[in-house]
Amino acid sequence: MSGNGGGQQDVDIDLGGLFRAVWDRRVKVLLATACVAALAFGAARMIAPDYQSETRVLIESREPEFSGSNQNAQTGSDRVFDESGILSQVQVLRSADLIKQVARNMKLYELKEFDPSADPSAVSDLMVMLGLKKNPLEMPPEERVLKEFTSKLQVYQVEKSRVIAIAFTSKDRQLAAAIPNEMAKVFLSLQSGAKLDTNSEASRWLEPEIANLREKVRDAEAKVAAYRSSSDLLPTGETTNFATRQLTDISSELTRVRGERANAEARAEGVRAALASGREVDTIADVVGSPMIQRLKETEANLQGQVADLSTTLLDGHPRLKALKSQVEGIRAQIRSETRKILSSLENEAKVGELREQQLIQQLNALKAKSAQAGEEEVGLRALEREATAQRQLLETYLARYREATSRTVENATPADARVISSAVVPTGASFPKVMPITIVAALATFLLSCIIIMLGELFSGRALRPVSVGAERPPVRSRPAIAAVAAADVPDETLEISPALSDAIALPPLAPLAAAEAGDVSDDPSGEAIEPDFSIEAVADHLRESGVRIAISVSPGGDEGSTATVMLARLIAEEDRKVVLIDLTGSACPTRLMARSAQLPGITNLLAGEVAFTETIHADRFSDAHIIPQGDADPRLAMRGIERLQMIIDALTNAYDLVLVECGPADEGAVDKIARRDGAEIILSAPAVTDERIVEVLTGFGEAGYRDIVLMTGRGEPGPDYPDRHAA
Repeated sequence: MSGNGGGQQDVDIDLGGLFRAVWDRRVKVLLATACVAALAFGAARMIAPDYQSETRVLIESREPEFSGSNQNAQTGSDRVFDESGILSQVQVLRSADLIKQVARNMKLYELKEFDPSADPSAVSDLMVMLGLKKNPLEMPPEERVLKEFTSKLQVYQVEKSRVIAIAFTSKDRQLAAAIPNEMAKVFLSLQSGAKLDTNSEASRWLEPEIANLREKVRDAEAKVAAYRSSSDLLPTGETTNFATRQLTDISSELTRVRGERANAEARAEGVRAALASGREVDTIADVVGSPMIQRLKETEANLQGQVADLSTTLLDGHPRLKALKSQVEGIRAQIRSETRKILSSLENEAKVGELREQQLIQQLNALKAKSAQAGEEEVGLRALEREATAQRQLLETYLARYREATSRTVENATPADARVISSAVVPTGASFPKVMPITIVAALATFLLSCIIIMLGELFSGRALRPVSVGAERPPVRSRPAIAAVAAADVPDETLEISPALSDAIALPPLAPLAAAEAGDVSDDPSGEAIEPDFSIEAVADHLRESGVRIAISVSPGGDEGSTATVMLARLIAEEDRKVVLIDLTGSACPTRLMARSAQLPGITNLLAGEVAFTETIHADRFSDAHIIPQGDADPRLAMRGIERLQMIIDALTNAYDLVLVECGPADEGAVDKIARRDGAEIILSAPAVTDERIVEVLTGFGEAGYRDIVLMTGRGEPGPDYPDRHAA
């Protein structure tokens, strides 16, 4: 800590003195620590100990593997095992009904620990007599136990698991272990009982439903049978009836008769053609197959043989040969006669087939009409059958569920969806109070508090403060940015090479700030050499940060090179966790091109013209945390009409940003006059790669306009131009 003033001397904190003061009072500190530790130890020992034990329950499916309802109940089990399902089971364990059941089972209302109102005080009895308090004994014992029980109970889900922990705290270590185990037992019993109740209710509900469905199935099947009988739709298969089957049979028979008739006609035509042409009928199958024809052929062959034998010894006119030849001719006549009979038989067969075909066609036409009528009637039959089938399937489903539900109504048939994986055991140590930790914490707190009180007393009394020696070694002076201070001084005209009217107006003390010179700070380093001014971007950034400048107006005589240096200055300040916004008032829009993501973004000209909202003009820099208000794309002449709003815009930005940097480009003193004439505004001359003569010319113009302190930034950390009569501030 130091103090600066007219008659004050710099002071510093003597850390060694602080620790010596604590050491000098070590006896008091240790005595206070020991006393507090002893009091904490005694108080902790006097407190009646509490014991805690814990039971853990795993929530899991306990359905038997042989159960047919596993697949049906899978969805419900998933709901039990998800996050909300586990939390629901936690709430069940904390429910009043379960706690009351445990209290009844263990008769906790007989214990004063759980029912302090059972032995009321005299004051309590008096308040009850006066009607100021309701008599607690009028409440059931389980209700009185509920509040005290809940305050000692902790039920929570073990993180990232399906395990629920049941922890209970009691003055009695036996109860601390017995109560969580009893709670787990009652919980499992309630869950199993809930399943039994569900199955019993299902059985009771299914019994009348099944009886009702049986009647419905019987009625539906009776309607199907009656409709089938009345409509003559006798079934002959799974998908056909009698009419359809008969129609199919007649169609098949008609096809067969037509084939036989065509075959008979073809055979008759073959025999007829053979007789008409006079060729031998031996090649016709019907003729050859006739037994009569075969016998005649055999007789003819014998006679032909005899004729051949006798022709060797007798002449042709012999009576014997003539008789034999006459017999041969008679046999051939008989063969032709038999062939004609076969032809007649085939023709008759064809006619019979034709008549049969006509009869079958008549029957087919009659059955077609009957089948069409049967199809219409079968629509109603199918509707009745569907209704009967649906009722039958529903009945079978109900019967299966009823059998399953009745099989699960016996005890232990439906285990709870949980099991105990860790039973509570009798605790060996108390959960509260922890005597040694309480004693140690109290001792450490007393020791630290005593030391802090002693140190604060030393500081407030001033005994821990020591003056800073005048001859003490100063830290090395950091270079500061050069400020051109425009003040009245006698400067030779020929040195600055400016007009005689301004020759007495400029002096350039190179080291900033000038206020330091007025305060009497030295400007030389310990070696006695003068410190050269620093014109770099880093030095200007340090100056703006340390001086707390809120508004800086940058003028760039060199054009885009100076604007680029201003952009680098904004990014450098933004790296120091300061909020910076740069306003592009240049004509070339150089900062916009370097920082904005697009040249078509709305900017300061749009804002001055009133085309966009204020927040739509502020954009992030592409390569830093700085912000940019780009040039915009509004009409410049329209924007200049609202130039008076620029001051309000800058004022608004200073409320949100640590530094508002306005880049004006190669502007003169008249152009920046509207925004530079403000308290706390600082002008930066960004002049990298600009000649010394040009810098002197710009400074001369600003000096003539009445500006005194101007920060010079050349973008390099080397001395600037060798101005005449330069002296360190």
